[in-house]
Amino acid sequence: MVKKKKINGSYTPSENEKFMNPQQLDYFRQLLLDWKNDLMKGSSTTISNLKEESSNKPDNADRASIESERSLELRTRDRERKLINKINKALKKIEDGTYGFCEDTNQPISLKRLIARPIATLSLEAQESHEKSEKIYKETEY
Repeated sequence: MVKKKKINGSYTPSENEKFMNPQQLDYFRQLLLDWKNDLMKGSSTTISNLKEESSNKPDNADRASIESERSLELRTRDRERKLINKINKALKKIEDGTYGFCEDTNQPISLKRLIARPIATLSLEAQESHEKSEKIYKETEY
């Protein structure tokens, strides 16, 4: 989840203003860019750590521990890579004017949901419906 913070001074999107007005779009663009930059810094740190650490340890337990840590770090970075792709898609939606609208219903996604999860593509109701149908589909497979 992204940290909730005020961007551009003290501005926070409000339900009392026009949905996805230029100020709201700037707010979410900056929120997404900051999040992406934080993830990219972490990725750079991982790459430099992997280059520095040597797995040529004489002790098998030390080697196993290092490999386990590397595996965990790489899985984390893979999840973050997928998250960066979702952030890029959200930034593209800001540019093409579709950001903040549910992909299923074309209705606005609540500002509270977008602030909590700026990469959301479905309204809360559509997301719940999607998850219910996924659960039912999985249950009928067995």
